[in-house]
Amino acid sequence: MARVMAIDYGDARTGVALSDPTGTLAGDAFVIAEKSRGALAVKLAAVCSERGVSHIVLGWPRHMNGDVGERAKLSEGLAAKLEKLTGLPVALQDERLTSMDAHRVLSDNGRRGAKRKAAVDAVAATLILEAFLPSLKNQP
Repeated sequence: MARVMAIDYGDARTGVALSDPTGTLAGDAFVIAEKSRGALAVKLAAVCSERGVSHIVLGWPRHMNGDVGERAKLSEGLAAKLEKLTGLPVALQDERLTSMDAHRVLSDNGRRGAKRKAAVDAVAATLILEAFLPSLKNQP
């Protein structure tokens, strides 16, 4: 069993998506409203404990040319905090264009305005999760 938690880290809202217990399908997705990286890490660690998470994947927002910018460095810092709090390794997943794709998915499904803004981070986390799950099949 390998429940995976994917994270789309944001300044004020962070999207979280969880796989099913087999690590095969994306399931529950929600948003945590938290501005403090330390407090966010504690909340995410609690989710890991409560939901039996065995793998964490964190969106890594590199620039389009592949360079690591300030946002990516913030994600790396959160990854280090999560590893320390949970004892689980945190994989960094390229998330370029994920938020744009999330907006498109929501728009295509009739979500507009405030409803879309509230859901985009959870959808982005789900897209990160769906991109990561196939890599688990390649692990021994």
